[in-house]
Amino acid sequence: MEYQYLTLQRHEHVSTVSFNRPEALNALNVGLMEEIEQVSRSFLKDEQTRVVIFRGEGKHFSAGADLKQPPGDRQNLVMTRRNAGLGARMIRAITEIDQVTIAAVHGAALGGAACIATACDFRVGADDCFCGYPEVNLGINLMWQSLPLCVRLIGPARAKRMIMLGEKIEAATLLDWGFLDQVVPAEDLRNAAQHMADAYVQQPPVAVQMIKQSINAVSGAMDSALMHMDTDQNILTTLSEDRAEGISAFLEKRDPSFKGN
Repeated sequence: MEYQYLTLQRHEHVSTVSFNRPEALNALNVGLMEEIEQVSRSFLKDEQTRVVIFRGEGKHFSAGADLKQPPGDRQNLVMTRRNAGLGARMIRAITEIDQVTIAAVHGAALGGAACIATACDFRVGADDCFCGYPEVNLGINLMWQSLPLCVRLIGPARAKRMIMLGEKIEAATLLDWGFLDQVVPAEDLRNAAQHMADAYVQQPPVAVQMIKQSINAVSGAMDSALMHMDTDQNILTTLSEDRAEGISAFLEKRDPSFKGN
């Protein structure tokens, strides 16, 4: 299958998915998100791949959701809810990849991009990378059923700080918190991700994939039950003045003034 917004390369038992919108900082527009979901599902029928690496072209892993994407045609509430669920479907598709997954993070990994990184099994970061969830600064809740993924990596207190303040956290702190598994010089990122991939390629794939699925099932048993309404919560925020103010302030490059409305 040919993709417009990403590239897929296979070398022996390792497949590399590269987000390919560098001119837009790999911002997650609808097209890219749909292709990430599609390529993630495609590994179900891929017998040869044992490890999947996610990375970004250009200066950044991804700046997160594309706030500059023009709004689509107005739809009824039924289709609004379905379309708003794309992010959660994308993240779920990544977490359900049978093969081992590694995020190779450089530059920015913000918002939805941080969600993608936490949906992977492991995260290797360049020493220049930073991650964060700026949704709150736009008057938006963290959605895509990704909040539990962050909490499991860094614990509730640090997750509250990271998500409620919308801070950009630098690589050394992310490593200390357990958000990243390894930090390397930026020029060594590809080799480090490949080296990690090679270690898992040498393991028996059936056993590794069963272990991965079991650990995910144990650690995330309640995720869907607890987070199934986060999309509806996000739709609710579209009615708030604070969300409109947050997005306007972001686009105008100024500090927002939230009123609680």
